[in-house]
Amino acid sequence: MVQNSLIHRTTSAGNLWQPLAHILSGQAKHLPVAAYLMSTSVHRRRLPSAFPVLDEALQPIHNDVFEANLRNSQACQERYIEYMEKVKKGGGENAVKRHTQRNKKMLVTDRLRMLFDDGYYFELSPFAGMGLPYGDIPSAGCLTGIGKINGLWCVFIANDATVSGGTAYPITVKKQLRAQDVAIQNRLPCVYLVDSGGAFLPLQSEIFPDKNQGGRTFYNEAIMSAMKIPQVSVVCGSCTAGGAYIPTMAEETVMVHRIGTIFLGGPPLVKAATGEEVSPENLGGATLHAEVSGCVDHFASVEKEAYETTRNIISTLNFELPEEDEAGVEEPLHSVEELMGLAPRDYEHSLEVKLILSRLTDGSKFQEFKARYGTTLVTGFARISRHQVGIVASNGALTHNASLKGSHFVQLCDQRDIPLIFLQNTVPMPELTLSQTQAETNANRLKAQGSMMSAVACASVPKITIVIGGCHGAESYAMCGRSFDPNFLFLWPNARVSLVAPGHSAALAQDEEDVEKINKRLEKESSAFFSSGRLWDDGVILPQDTRKVLSDCLKIIKQQEYQLSKEKIRTPVLRM
Repeated sequence: MVQNSLIHRTTSAGNLWQPLAHILSGQAKHLPVAAYLMSTSVHRRRLPSAFPVLDEALQPIHNDVFEANLRNSQACQERYIEYMEKVKKGGGENAVKRHTQRNKKMLVTDRLRMLFDDGYYFELSPFAGMGLPYGDIPSAGCLTGIGKINGLWCVFIANDATVSGGTAYPITVKKQLRAQDVAIQNRLPCVYLVDSGGAFLPLQSEIFPDKNQGGRTFYNEAIMSAMKIPQVSVVCGSCTAGGAYIPTMAEETVMVHRIGTIFLGGPPLVKAATGEEVSPENLGGATLHAEVSGCVDHFASVEKEAYETTRNIISTLNFELPEEDEAGVEEPLHSVEELMGLAPRDYEHSLEVKLILSRLTDGSKFQEFKARYGTTLVTGFARISRHQVGIVASNGALTHNASLKGSHFVQLCDQRDIPLIFLQNTVPMPELTLSQTQAETNANRLKAQGSMMSAVACASVPKITIVIGGCHGAESYAMCGRSFDPNFLFLWPNARVSLVAPGHSAALAQDEEDVEKINKRLEKESSAFFSSGRLWDDGVILPQDTRKVLSDCLKIIKQQEYQLSKEKIRTPVLRM
């Protein structure tokens, strides 16, 4: 579709202007201009980038802080690797053997590799479920993320049956709902790989009754279908109790022979209720549901066939993808590996944020906005993998002037439909009010921060937040924290998430003993890994991977533009 694009007169210009001339002369009144323009060979191109280059090489004056940050980042990376190795083991060695040898099923990671192009997928919140009061639940018992199927980005929600047999814990439900939110917000097709034993009954009060608990999954399925967001389900294991609704509400369902079952109550409940003995296959196997009930649409003899069928289903979706061309993408002038030394150990070890920007943007180019005003907030335009973005980056306290500047820039990007990237590193705690002058300053700052919060909340463009340091207090809201609903939010391993930073709680406690207790608790609970274990973010990412993650997210967000005929809202697909 042609929109604000430059049309060039080439050798085929006559073919372009002829239909338009017919329309203007009244010879083709029955067709709109857009229909003719779409049928011609009009190519869009971006305006050439004339952004200045950030000359932000590391200087000798940075060495001490850089080396302290680097040592801390290396320690954080070791913890990151330790967590990643732990979650990769799933439910443990015995559970893996039982799943693969006795139950004859593929591991969830092998399933995903078969499903996605080149076996690559972008996993969300891999550390969810770790360090919870009811124990470690590796990956919350299910893997979620985004991968390409026949070139199309799709969200996936895949149960890991090695973790308690696929039982759903409260954190499992929360993770599944977050994945559906990502699909809704970015209009991405969604694939469910179902291998679930139902809810964990001892925690049923945290799974079943409330608005954003178990039943919300099925509500979202219906809403997504009405929004014309495609959903495909693969039954590659047990679908018991509430889990049985996921495949029956999906638009198309594939079921694997012998290992896939769908029923509300399994054979033990049938025997307890009626005394009758029945096999899982006869009660709810693939043959029954493909030939008798009609609950599934595609019968697969083996798992490999199921994922091939799913890939074929995705190829029927009504998307028109552009040709990918990675050639010509400018890499930053400075190594992304240097971001390890720029990730602040604490707020006092924060370096100029432009050092970070010059290692993220194409060609280290950045067109700054209001460079001399409100300098504790850096705003401006850049490109990341050729995607134009607006960047809002913490460079100190969010003062009155910085807040007004941020509000102005966010509204400017919203007006121009430019996605926003927030790099968040907020002050450890708000400034105390100890005088009338300070009270007036803080009041003015509050009003300006409120203005910026309103601008961020009401901006309709996509937003991505990276917490590169601290995420503390009200300033984190203005910098598009989790409660302000960014499309994606990631943490660096050194990040801290808490009301106030550890070591800054003196004003909140009564005596020194209370201060020590609070600081000890803050030290534990503000960790990036504590946050990610509770799904307060979409995952912990290494600083050197940030450019790749941002590039993928921007491509994912842009894909919704390529879905055809998405405007009309229809009722969901209902089964027989």
